[in-house]
Amino acid sequence: MNNLQKTVRLRRIKSQKSENRSFYFRRKKMIAGFGLLFFCILLLPSTAVSGDAVELKGIRHWVTSEYVRIAIDISGAVEFTKGRLTNPERLYCDFKNTKLKKGLQTNYPIAEGFVKTVRISQYDANTVRVVFDLRNADYDYKISSLEDPPRLVVDFFPKGTDEKKIDAKSDMFLFKRVVVLDAGHGGHDPGAVGFNKLYEKDVVLNIVLKMRDIMTKEYPLYEVILTRDSDVFIPLDERAAIANKKGAELFVSVHANASPNRQARGIETYLLNWTNDEESMRVAARENAISLKKMKQVQNELGFILASLERESKRDESVKLAGQIQNSLTSTVTLQYPEVNNLGVKQALFYVLVGAKMPSSLVEVSFISNLEEEKLLSDESYRQKIAYSIVAGIHAYFASTTPQKVEHHKDAKSKNGHKVKPIKYTRR
Repeated sequence: MNNLQKTVRLRRIKSQKSENRSFYFRRKKMIAGFGLLFFCILLLPSTAVSGDAVELKGIRHWVTSEYVRIAIDISGAVEFTKGRLTNPERLYCDFKNTKLKKGLQTNYPIAEGFVKTVRISQYDANTVRVVFDLRNADYDYKISSLEDPPRLVVDFFPKGTDEKKIDAKSDMFLFKRVVVLDAGHGGHDPGAVGFNKLYEKDVVLNIVLKMRDIMTKEYPLYEVILTRDSDVFIPLDERAAIANKKGAELFVSVHANASPNRQARGIETYLLNWTNDEESMRVAARENAISLKKMKQVQNELGFILASLERESKRDESVKLAGQIQNSLTSTVTLQYPEVNNLGVKQALFYVLVGAKMPSSLVEVSFISNLEEEKLLSDESYRQKIAYSIVAGIHAYFASTTPQKVEHHKDAKSKNGHKVKPIKYTRR
């Protein structure tokens, strides 16, 4: 091989090496580019593939003589499937790409009608299941999807009913329903004090504030008014007066119980009425800040109030309200906290309820004098559960009661010449 051939061969070898290096760098850049693209795809939000998850925000229900209506509040349009289960009888709906709202109540008892309970759960990472526990199999149902606000409405009715008569767009609440919530004690009056210095006034204020938030967010057709929203003292007789002045349909006072017996524990709900039960009178005496002896005297002296026609007309509704609240508390709270006793619905003469012109009740949400229940009352999640349960009881009461319309009449003058605004309650 001469020198020229050697030179040409060397040039070809150098050229080939140069092309190989160029191809290697080009391939390396391509791989890096694909890697970067793949990494960027991984970083893209899941909405690029499956869309934002819908949030299930809450459950509302109504019971009428014709049907039971369950409204499932959601944050947007949702795809769902449904199915039936037997022994016991159930209907379920699975919501795809859906999450439960954090802290949402998961069990909704219904006192009457086809549906016993509505249960909700995060069935898997992307599915929420709503289960309707039914009292019997003799029913039909209709599911409607509505907007503004987004919700799914499930109606249960007797077999053979004309579905056209059941309009999911008809709203049971045609006006704001005014509820006054009262946090017991406050200011210089701490109420009962636990062994670890937990104050009743602080616990019940926190619960009532949570109730207001729940009702405002999940039940926008309620107008919620608080007798106090801070650590202030309000005389007992002024609290029901606030409810009367606002034309409220319900008045609910929240308290924490206490007893000389440190083992006493549980939840109980009261309505205003005469009683000869010693323990109920003791509870009322403590909340009224008087002695038991004085409590017995006062009860006899104020007997005429309890016998008045106005009070008689509200007593049955107060029994129903107290029952719904107590049922809701015991079916949800005691399910998770079985050591909390169900002490039932009771009656006693509470000053804070005297004078209320609407159905009213007083809830004792656990014994702050009991070490274990004081610990529960100091726990945020327990107070949240209590708040949700009382709200569910209030809603169950309204759902099972014919709505009342509050009519404000023109100003009239009383005998002493002062202007008054009478409020008349009428059945719709």
